Amino acid sequence: MKTTILLKDRVYELRKEAHLSQEELGKVLGLTHKSISMLESGGRGTTIEKLVLLAEYFQVSTDYLLGITDDPTWRGGPLDENGGQNV
Repeated sequence: MKTTILLKDRVYELRKEAHLSQEELGKVLGLTHKSISMLESGGRGTTIEKLVLLAEYFQVSTDYLLGITDDPTWRGGPLDENGGQNV
């Protein structure tokens, strides 16, 4: 499926651009580095909750992560210092 291919590639590219190890990204998402490795290799998908966490952390849209658009523009609100939405 095309979205699986784009998700794995986009997560990998965003992680590398942020200079994060798989272990560091895993801590952000509450996953192991093995889970991140499987996500980046296309061996597993992710939950909606983790997809939203990825989008918030990297400040990109979920549509971008899923390959629906090539525009990564974050349209959510500003995040607080803990990475959560300011309400």
